Amino acid sequence: MEKEELNRGFGLWSSLALVIGTIIGSGIFFKQGSVLQTAGSTSSALLAWLAGGILTLTAGMTVAEVGSQMAETGGIYIYLTKLYGKTVGYLAGWMQVIFYGPAMMGAISAYLGLLCASLFGIDKMWSVPMGMVGLGFIGLINSLPNKNSASFQVLTTTIKLVPIVALIIYGLFFGKEDALTQTVSTAMQTSGGGFGVAVLSTLFAYDGWVTLANISGEIRNPQKTMPKAIVYGILIVIVAFVGVSYGTYRALPADKIVSLGSSATVHVAEQAFGLWGGRILSVAILISLLGTLNGKVVSFPRVLFAMARKGDFPFAKTFAKLNAKSKTPNNAIWFLILIGYAMMWLTDPNQLTDYAVFITFLFYILAFIGAFKLRKEDPEGKHRDFSMPFYPVIPIIAILGSIYVEVSELTNDLHGVLVSVIIVLLGWPAYYWLNKKNR
Repeated sequence: MEKEELNRGFGLWSSLALVIGTIIGSGIFFKQGSVLQTAGSTSSALLAWLAGGILTLTAGMTVAEVGSQMAETGGIYIYLTKLYGKTVGYLAGWMQVIFYGPAMMGAISAYLGLLCASLFGIDKMWSVPMGMVGLGFIGLINSLPNKNSASFQVLTTTIKLVPIVALIIYGLFFGKEDALTQTVSTAMQTSGGGFGVAVLSTLFAYDGWVTLANISGEIRNPQKTMPKAIVYGILIVIVAFVGVSYGTYRALPADKIVSLGSSATVHVAEQAFGLWGGRILSVAILISLLGTLNGKVVSFPRVLFAMARKGDFPFAKTFAKLNAKSKTPNNAIWFLILIGYAMMWLTDPNQLTDYAVFITFLFYILAFIGAFKLRKEDPEGKHRDFSMPFYPVIPIIAILGSIYVEVSELTNDLHGVLVSVIIVLLGWPAYYWLNKKNR
């Protein structure tokens, strides 16, 4: 029934654009200062960006193999349900719907509002309302047939790559600083965290590759298209992110980057191309953020839709409905947007993203372990349309790297971690109530 009702509007190019466009958003532009401050030196910060990319690539390859055997809308929720049973799958879905998806939407919208306020000289008190308008605009696009959101993704991804190339070229050929040996002064460094937390910060920038797994039911030939789009997309992003970071470290002194914080890349653009260059980059970043938001709004409501179809969420009948004309789950879309609105008012976007990345990687680790389980059940790969190279090295790197990042965040911000874990565990009473109701 799902294949008959959901439109398969995403081919290889639009799927690739969804991966690249969802990953490349605000992180690479706004996280330069915080990653460098936490890492302590430009060489460590570059390694953090590269390590985050390698971890993301190994994670993407592993999930792509798992997903090629379960080409169904819902992503991690579906994978963990089939691998470990309904309870684990439900908590993974609850995490994405109640916390992870809305947190990412809220954080990116908050960055969007801050950038709008800065670009147009508006008081920062209006940044959250402006971010809400941007998120609402993307919600409207996604309430139309998915060919519109797919086309919007291709357009915004193409536009956002232009300033990235410009920043890389300027830093490489016109930067005067040493990108590898600068250190951050003791007064500018954070009190804790170190390399592991720096990698965690980059993972927000690399976040987004899993969005494609959530919409398998809307991808043409998902068993083959999804792995290609995830792997090629992540490789392109790694080159872009490390290149932009290297260019930024060549263009500005380390302490200057830390003091500028989220404005570092805009300052580089102004230094390179004048005031209008900075403004053009800011506009490009705005478009980039809209493309990233589009990827989130395309993806996470599909998890709620998939859960509702199986009766795994309160008010399931409401969220399992597709709009008669657009064939999109509009009730699910606007429910997640409303939660995202609430999160924009509750906490700082930097904290919000770190908490969200921490909690979702707990479930990613289970998916990575699931790759071993599926290999054992099907050693000849009869039901596997994509097989990751260098097995079992790739999933082992994904697991060990994820554990390292999780431990780093635990030791650095235990309070924040506990808050995010409690939010996820609140899904247990809801799950108990649903089971009792269904019985």
